[in-house]
Amino acid sequence: MTATGVRHVSLRSGVYADSVRLMQVSRDVSAREGVTAVLVAMATPLNLELAAGMGLAPAEGASPDQLLVAVSAVDDDALAAAVAAVDAALAARERAAGPAQTVPLRTVGAGLGALDGDGPALAVVSVPGQYAVAEAADAIAAGRSVLVFSDGVPVEHEVALKRAAHDAGVLVMGSDCGTAIVSGLALGFANVVRRGPVGLVAASGTGAQQVSCLLDTAGVGVSHVLGVGGRDLSEAVGGLATLDALALFDADPATERVLLVSKPPAPAVAVAVAEAAAELSVPVHPAALSAESPDLTAAVEALLRDMGVAVPEWPSRPAALGAAPGAVLKGLFAGGTLADEAMLIAAPVLGDVRSNTPLRPELDLGTDLVARGHVVVDFGDDALTVGRAHPMIDPTLRLEALARIAASGEPAVVLMDVVLGHGADPDPVASLVPALRAAGLPAVVALVGTEADPQGWSRQADALAAAGAAVFASNAQATRHALDLLGAAR
Repeated sequence: MTATGVRHVSLRSGVYADSVRLMQVSRDVSAREGVTAVLVAMATPLNLELAAGMGLAPAEGASPDQLLVAVSAVDDDALAAAVAAVDAALAARERAAGPAQTVPLRTVGAGLGALDGDGPALAVVSVPGQYAVAEAADAIAAGRSVLVFSDGVPVEHEVALKRAAHDAGVLVMGSDCGTAIVSGLALGFANVVRRGPVGLVAASGTGAQQVSCLLDTAGVGVSHVLGVGGRDLSEAVGGLATLDALALFDADPATERVLLVSKPPAPAVAVAVAEAAAELSVPVHPAALSAESPDLTAAVEALLRDMGVAVPEWPSRPAALGAAPGAVLKGLFAGGTLADEAMLIAAPVLGDVRSNTPLRPELDLGTDLVARGHVVVDFGDDALTVGRAHPMIDPTLRLEALARIAASGEPAVVLMDVVLGHGADPDPVASLVPALRAAGLPAVVALVGTEADPQGWSRQADALAAAGAAVFASNAQATRHALDLLGAAR
């Protein structure tokens, strides 16, 4: 019993589930009536700290191999129903996992050792960052390329892995590589796009998704999307994986052109990569964001024209929106690259834009992510995903921010991205549409996806338009539309 209700806190041994699945269970149960807080997670030090902050810390000692189930509710009935829902969700997962006697292999090395013959050419590592390096090193030692989905890998370890991979003739994608498509196989967050002649080297997950979806809309497919991790084009890493990926595409007969997608790279690294690209036989087209080239859609259009492909009219759903006098831009983004693109386009028009990932250090937001004036928040930034699912899976933080903006009374135009595809929220409009209607603010949505995605681009776009939002397949077009609304309000 607590001052505000009742709680259940237990530790269970011999139970394991991956963090994304447990976050989904926590989210689903927290939506039940009468439930005030839920944390279902492995009892790691970080998760125990989160539980303590929620007032749900276990009384006895805990170890990371135990499952923590912590729930608070308004009364005994709601609590019992919530705990039963947790049990049902965990039991459903166990039934789906196969025969009880099947013992899963726990490491990449063990998995590769159990393969007959050569086995696959690619390993995927998705464990906490402090454990990812050893798993990736095992894959490299076995002669496999590796996608490191994990974040939290120290940059010096990333450099060491990429140098070892280069020497071994394989590729390290990552760390913090959220998107890849290899020979038609989608890994991480990726969209259902057609196969074709364009290869993407991407130091950006949502940037790669935007570009690949626009290409698909234009009738042009991709050969592979090789994510290299958001830090690869930093001065510290020096483009090690980008250079290796470009060499792989140069040797790939299925790739006729390459598009290099990234957030703003380190200037010296950009020069080195451009010089290396000029030596290749396959043409390499830039799609690296900068103040001079802030538009991924324009980069795709330039590539299409070079290929002799007509640039289509990018899909959109117009809306009769009007902004109140003195309105400001409030950007609520799940994709870091899309947030950067929006700021690069908006800043020359609006002036300073505050952000948790600012264009200039002096524009950094405080830890509460709240400020008056023009603001763009990247909710996918690593600092905001500790202990919780990415906002492409769990929209909670963004929806809370939307409600705060509406309650503040500050006139605003809301600019958001919704990214579809594998791994993302299976139906993002189910929670976003009621939130937009409740907020009552003019909203512009960049909807990144394809018709073939599980969520369906048109179905999501129609629902958003019915809620009064203007919807664009292009994030750059969405941003410019939001700027037009702000300009008309002045």
